[in-house]
Amino acid sequence: MFTDKRLSKAYQNAKIEYFDKHSKYIFFSDCHRGDDSVSDEFARNQILLLHALNYYYNHGYTYVEVGDGDEMWEYPDFKLIRLAHSDIFLEIKKFYDDNRFILLYGNHNIFLRNKKFVEKTYYYYHDEYNRNTKELLTGIKPCEALILKHKKTKQEIFVVHGHQGDLMNDQLWMISMFTLRYFWRYLHVVGFHNPASPARNQFTRHKVERTYKEWIRNHKIMLICGHTHRPRFPKKNTLPYFNSGCCIHSKGITGIEIKDNQIMMVDWRVRCDPKGVLHIERYVIRGPEPIETYDLR
Repeated sequence: MFTDKRLSKAYQNAKIEYFDKHSKYIFFSDCHRGDDSVSDEFARNQILLLHALNYYYNHGYTYVEVGDGDEMWEYPDFKLIRLAHSDIFLEIKKFYDDNRFILLYGNHNIFLRNKKFVEKTYYYYHDEYNRNTKELLTGIKPCEALILKHKKTKQEIFVVHGHQGDLMNDQLWMISMFTLRYFWRYLHVVGFHNPASPARNQFTRHKVERTYKEWIRNHKIMLICGHTHRPRFPKKNTLPYFNSGCCIHSKGITGIEIKDNQIMMVDWRVRCDPKGVLHIERYVIRGPEPIETYDLR
């Protein structure tokens, strides 16, 4: 019941963006960008995401980051995150300067709901090489949720991180943050994982997915989210629950694309050709399917 209220409130306050058959979107979530230390799980996939974002920028996509882009629970000093992954932020800035970047916050970067915090950390940065202050994402307004509304059919796609209603990651997020920052952060380096995380706890993950499917059933709205780190693309005649997966998997990164009124799940990985030369390649692993297939109205 609480999950339904939290999701419904996020839906009511969501940013609305209209799209049509010419619109292109890429949804990535759960990058968990850190400080490039041994506990930074994103570091191994930085080049993968950088290459993927460059591809989407050159092909005219809008980048929607569906929460937990920066790992602010483990690393409270955003300056260290930006320095560690400066190339990623400069690539994101290209999208933002072209009005093609939408930033949603999740539980691990929930601080972005504070306007003063956003102004202090995201608007400007100090260029260590040139020793001056430069604009980063000046004026950006992170939001909790997004509604994509089709200009012609009025079909809606609700986009949200997915922690809403998850007890330890929503109502009790401060407790989870402190245990991660001062305890689990060090233990997962040697193989132990936080049982409160839906990405590591199968029972919690399935519980979150069940409650979200119930919300879809009750409200008849297509949903895209992240949070559980498990990619999901519904089969035909099932509830339209999509999950973009994450960007910290050891085998690569997954995302959701919308193009030509169709939706698909993609996977970016490092592969080798018969000669042993490594390449970064994009694979469509599910879809494409027309988005009207998932219109429950």
